[in-house]
Amino acid sequence: MRPRTRLDGATADLDPPFAVVDLDAFDHNARDLARRAGGKPIRIASKSVRVRWLLERVLAQPGYAGVMCYSLAEALWLSELDVSEDLLVAYPTTDRAALRVLARDETARRRVTLVVDSTEHLDLVTAALGHAHPEIRVCLELDVSWRPAPGVHIGPRRSPVHRARDAGVLADRIASRRGFRLVGVMAYEGQVAGLGDAPPGKPLLGAALRWVQRHSAAELVARRAAAVAAVRRSADLEFVNGGGTGSLELSGADPAVTELAAGSGLVGPTLFDGYRRFHPRPAVLFALPVVRRPARGVATLFAGGYVASGTATPDRLPTPYLPRGLRLTALEGAGEVQTPVTGRAADALAPGDRVWLRHAKAGEPAERFSHYHVVVGDAVVRTEPTYRGEGRSFG
Repeated sequence: MRPRTRLDGATADLDPPFAVVDLDAFDHNARDLARRAGGKPIRIASKSVRVRWLLERVLAQPGYAGVMCYSLAEALWLSELDVSEDLLVAYPTTDRAALRVLARDETARRRVTLVVDSTEHLDLVTAALGHAHPEIRVCLELDVSWRPAPGVHIGPRRSPVHRARDAGVLADRIASRRGFRLVGVMAYEGQVAGLGDAPPGKPLLGAALRWVQRHSAAELVARRAAAVAAVRRSADLEFVNGGGTGSLELSGADPAVTELAAGSGLVGPTLFDGYRRFHPRPAVLFALPVVRRPARGVATLFAGGYVASGTATPDRLPTPYLPRGLRLTALEGAGEVQTPVTGRAADALAPGDRVWLRHAKAGEPAERFSHYHVVVGDAVVRTEPTYRGEGRSFG
């Protein structure tokens, strides 16, 4: 059965806009990520999922352990619901109210680890909780961007801790502070994991990216090992986290790394179409209804302005997926209340028909839709709330 026929048939009783998760594709992607990890456990990046039922489903599969949360409030909520015993908040928190909840909750303090990259983060926690606060688990974030020459920075702007010596100094300062226990190191190589090495239609850019990623990865192996060794002189580490969906093979081969992180590969958004090493199946789609036929070769969809975060570039727009052969217009793009699409396939569409689209990022559709309809084969088998559908928004 053709994909569009299958999806249209499964959701025939639903009125768009709505979103679905193709569970066969999602489960396939989960197995493929675990295969690529080469035996090292994967911590799920929750921001790329944002559906509690899906998080629990992945955690029940072999090869997965723990959640990488994007806010402390989220981690506290997942702890309260017993989603995981191991919750790493991967971005420094300044949420004083959430810190006070953490301090009062013995179970959450056992499960939740906060990322820090400076003593200022420790000062903030102490200011919120007082000098006699209970022990808080922390993880030191190491900057693993590539700096091949003075003034050149290739990779995300994250931690200021770049050199192994700096990591050792910070680890020693954390160890000397009452009320903190250093249990982990995180080192996310975004210039390798988050940039596709084969961008469609851009062979020269792809070759340049592969050159950068190859040299960056080679430099990182020795520096990360030295940094972890320096940190271990001050702390008994439980984990060293590395990688992302795009670098599981490379990061997994690094002896210093004990666990990996991934999330987008479960969903397969359009920003992850440009990799040579893997090809996730599109697992989360959303349907928009055709409401107008303003001209030959044009159909107008209701809503659709679900633009991804990041650079304000065309690759952050949703992409028409089914029927094949549709594209957004350069003038209107994806709009707040209407989205025109053009192409030969538009002439076969009529008001009331639906067009299926893919988002550029994995988790952000869950901020637009309160529920995902779970499709297995040619039927909707259940409907599950997103974080938004459970009344939660942590962004």
